[in-house]
Amino acid sequence: MRKILLLMLSGIALMAWGKKSHDVRGYIVVTDYVKADGKRDVSDAIQKIIDENPNRTIYFPDGIYLLGKPILTPAEPAKSVALQLSNYAILRAADGWSDTEAMVRLGGKDPANNITQPGSNYYLDGGIIDGNKVANGVSIDGGRETVIRNTSIKGVKVGIHVKRGANSGSSDADIHDVNIVGNFTSESIGLLVEGYDNTFSNMRIGGVTIGVKIQSSGNSLRNIHPLYYNTPDGYENSYGFWDDHSDNWYSFCYSDQFATGFYNKGGRVFYTDCFVYWYSKRGEKHTAIKVDGKFNGRVTNLNVGFGKHNQTKENVVLEVKEEGGQGTMLNTVIGDPSLVTDNTHERYTK
Repeated sequence: MRKILLLMLSGIALMAWGKKSHDVRGYIVVTDYVKADGKRDVSDAIQKIIDENPNRTIYFPDGIYLLGKPILTPAEPAKSVALQLSNYAILRAADGWSDTEAMVRLGGKDPANNITQPGSNYYLDGGIIDGNKVANGVSIDGGRETVIRNTSIKGVKVGIHVKRGANSGSSDADIHDVNIVGNFTSESIGLLVEGYDNTFSNMRIGGVTIGVKIQSSGNSLRNIHPLYYNTPDGYENSYGFWDDHSDNWYSFCYSDQFATGFYNKGGRVFYTDCFVYWYSKRGEKHTAIKVDGKFNGRVTNLNVGFGKHNQTKENVVLEVKEEGGQGTMLNTVIGDPSLVTDNTHERYTK
């Protein structure tokens, strides 16, 4: 009888310990509340988890989480959460998706401009964001110090959209080790940046017409590699990097197969150790750098890959809309100079 009583007490103790460990494990597990079977829309349930667990890490185990509308995290540090996805956890847009906003909107509610209070450094880490060829992937809507890392974004119109930031336009985001595949349409953009003062590194982008579109200043881009492998339709409007502004820094960035590698509107932009390459004939014209105005960029160690396999009619290292400017090109390497059909770049060679 005594042994039975001890066993019963031990069982009760184990149950109590199990409940306590569940309560204090330090993060919220989404599958405690929803099924990750991809069969029903769980966006409302996930939003409820976010809203009711401020300053917690929300963990998504492997599985498929079907979203019928965007999920929003707070920008206010006292309410913020971190979204931690297991490597094979998939957030997938439902077939009937019609929302114009991204599937995951970081800082999309409770706006704030506060980096002094703990909780300002919220993030999205890991997993797969599947736009199902109809949705935008992830946006940074507000706040500062937001991080996106180690994430795969697939089948999207726009992979990542950094909106104008809370700090007088500065979003101060850090995005790294992210792979993006668009939806293979003329409207697809890998990375769209409206906020200022962001850092982007170690990104691979494909299935898009524009790899990176920058509409702000103070951004640092390193080891960003957009690759064009869409259908030939509309190829002449494809761009590896599109820059509408000035004072952005590109280091070891690689435009692969786009009609135009780097485009800017004449601002002071810095390109260091960058590549532009074509390994097959596409369209009628290949341009390494195109400037819609006077050339004021600083280009150092640009490698341009015009090869004999490339039978395109026009191969241009630098195209400028207006004469003049203070731009310079230093140590430009051209795969086969005999294929170059315009010598404008030589006017700026130092």
